[in-house]
Amino acid sequence: MSTPLPTDDPLFRERSHLAESRAALRAMREDVESLDIKDVTANWVNAEVLARQIDERIKALADLSDTPLFFGRLDYLHAPGAEQAEGAEGERFYIGRRHVHDHDGDPMVIDWRAPVSQPFYRASKKDPMDVGLRRRFGYTRGDITAYEDEHLSDPAETARTSKLLQQEIERPRVGPMRDIVATIQPEQDEIVRSGLGGTVCVQGGPGTGKTAVGLHRVAYLLYAHRERLARTGTLVIGPNRSFLHYIEQVLPALGELSVQQATVDDLVAKGAEVRGTDEAPAAVLKGDARMAEVLRRAVYSHVTLPTEPVMVVRGSRRWRVPAYEIEEIVRELLDRGIRYGAAREALPQRIAHAVLVQMERSGEAPDDRVQDAVARNSAVKAAVKAIWPPVDPAKLVLRLLTDGDFLAAHAEGILDEDEQKTILWAKPVRSVKSAKWSAADAVLIDETTDIVERTHSLGHVVLDEAQDLSPMQYRAVGRRCSTGSATVLGDLAQGTTPWATRSWDEALAHLGKADGVIEELTAGFRVPTDVITYASRLLPHIAPGLTPVASVRENPGFFDLRGTSSSGEVVAACEELLRNEGSTGLIAADARVPELADALTAAGIPYLAPGEETTAETRLTLVPASLAKGLEYDYVVLDEPQAVVDGEPDERTGLRRLYVALTRAVSGLIVTHTAPLPEQLAGPTHRTG
Repeated sequence: MSTPLPTDDPLFRERSHLAESRAALRAMREDVESLDIKDVTANWVNAEVLARQIDERIKALADLSDTPLFFGRLDYLHAPGAEQAEGAEGERFYIGRRHVHDHDGDPMVIDWRAPVSQPFYRASKKDPMDVGLRRRFGYTRGDITAYEDEHLSDPAETARTSKLLQQEIERPRVGPMRDIVATIQPEQDEIVRSGLGGTVCVQGGPGTGKTAVGLHRVAYLLYAHRERLARTGTLVIGPNRSFLHYIEQVLPALGELSVQQATVDDLVAKGAEVRGTDEAPAAVLKGDARMAEVLRRAVYSHVTLPTEPVMVVRGSRRWRVPAYEIEEIVRELLDRGIRYGAAREALPQRIAHAVLVQMERSGEAPDDRVQDAVARNSAVKAAVKAIWPPVDPAKLVLRLLTDGDFLAAHAEGILDEDEQKTILWAKPVRSVKSAKWSAADAVLIDETTDIVERTHSLGHVVLDEAQDLSPMQYRAVGRRCSTGSATVLGDLAQGTTPWATRSWDEALAHLGKADGVIEELTAGFRVPTDVITYASRLLPHIAPGLTPVASVRENPGFFDLRGTSSSGEVVAACEELLRNEGSTGLIAADARVPELADALTAAGIPYLAPGEETTAETRLTLVPASLAKGLEYDYVVLDEPQAVVDGEPDERTGLRRLYVALTRAVSGLIVTHTAPLPEQLAGPTHRTG
């Protein structure tokens, strides 16, 4: 039994404040739960909306027992302005994941996103930002167990590395990704707090925290621009479902429940059911930005200039709109460059307006109701159908991919004959439903749909692992934030698709955000020094222009290369790492996964698939190399590096896949191999253990 702390002990006082803050949070939640909406709602629709808002508020006020309610404290030399402190008065502020106030409304914990919290992340000995003391707290299962002080304004105290900060960065992790609000670094904080109006592209090597920065930027923007983003919406786009499952708890832990998550395939799934795949050359061409012009030409080829007048009969009068006048209207609509569908809807109104002009000249006084009636006239509707017929996006793409003459007519000067042959389907298809659409085809249909009718734009979109998107996929994402902004996250060295991004300037142009700001993160907080140093041997071969990540971790990590002769030895390496605290990932070439799965089962070792990670007892995940991107484990066994390289269509892509696999470890890495290692990894290696 531990000895009670004296009441004048700082740790006792901090624990008391934590207990009081938790009690205040419970009271805030109880106040919301006790709300009676019957007397404040006029109808059932309002009642449903309010009930949902209350339910979300209750969830946002949940007190997670294992999560620190606050992680830091700022003691200012002078009291900040009240408008900055969320109503707080005085000089001491506790910084946490959300705002907590007492029954009088006085804040007990300040939201980390509030302006008054910013010095917690950016204040330094050189620029103390009026902070006298910055205190960090150490926790064990939600209870304060230690604290550490920095007297930033004291010239006698020298700057030093925070031990608690280092421990938090290196803390073992099991289960889904967690937030980093307690460890955000100054260069990360600048990106997190950048404004809503601009698009930011973050180039960051493994372990630099780019994904966390993107998610925390969403949380910050929702705090700073909540009403606007509540109307326009926010979206996080990841490379696959496993990745989205891995990150899905970060924003809820920060009290943000309204952010949607999706993959690019999810965004474009409405137009076609993906049941087929493309060979790499066809996929690359279909993802080429030139296809956008081919599709635009094909859509507008349906417009036919009129050769006959339109005769509108109303009562005993006939009104004739000559062909040349209708042609002028059509050409004007084409020149304006508006959506195909919007122009088609405008055409009958424009023809009707021409009729109304004639009516007025004859002495009549028609109003808007008359114009609408003329626009619905059978003669006008027939003319519109002939001149500007409706276009079905899926049918149009199907025709382009199956009708060589149609493709040639609209790809002339854009795609050469060989390129046209590459994307044409070898076998005819009877209908849209029977077509075996590929993921790239679905993006083409989405592009065509946008040519016909505008895609709804969100207020902000976060695009993670962006380096693997094709130009046409960037366009698909860009349509979802055409009137909003974006946070683009990625690493050019980790591009593992045949169409991988070559430069961020090019990517931003395809996204429609050419004025976006490119930031680079080079400080590594996740990958141990010896591991990232070994993996960086590949950089000259896969991304020669990038700055290698420099690990800032004090612990160099565990690293070992081991020659093996059987899968049993790979399993033994997993058993060795599982003796440590935290999670373990066994990463292997996709083709090797079944054999390793059998070996683990034979040894009686339970394992999970990517995306199934929880805080349960099963701490080993068997990861196909193709799904490793974006994931992290305390310890990793990487099986057969050469097999990872050989599993890709070309060596450069294979080396990039290997770079991804080598950099998933947080605390230690064992590389096992029977075949020789790739020559790019040759050279003396420093092993740690």
